[in-house]
Amino acid sequence: MELIHTHKATPPAGHYSQAVRANGFVFVSGQLGFLLPAAPGERPALAGGAAAQTREALRSVRAILDAAGSSLAAVASVTVYIPDVGLWDEVNGVYEECFGAHRPARAIVPTRELHYGALVEISVVAVG
Repeated sequence: MELIHTHKATPPAGHYSQAVRANGFVFVSGQLGFLLPAAPGERPALAGGAAAQTREALRSVRAILDAAGSSLAAVASVTVYIPDVGLWDEVNGVYEECFGAHRPARAIVPTRELHYGALVEISVVAVG
């Protein structure tokens, strides 16, 4: 098992890794829509709105996959958490832009609330 970490994605805020490679797969932890901090050690801020947070969460996912030698094109499964089903179309539009013709298995899970007041959290499993 190999732990994956990159400074190009939001650092973990708890006792977990950005991703773990095991048995030919890369398991990316849930990513919130944080902007990258302007300076090392600075606390990141959430992007404004569900579309922007989806874009930033997927940017972090992409950076983590790149660090693992994988890519969005190798994603097999995606789980998206949203605190309000009313955000579904907005999140789905950005998701579709980012993944293009690639259509991994996916679940969008409406949940009560996300940490830090986030509007989206995305985790993926990729071949890698």
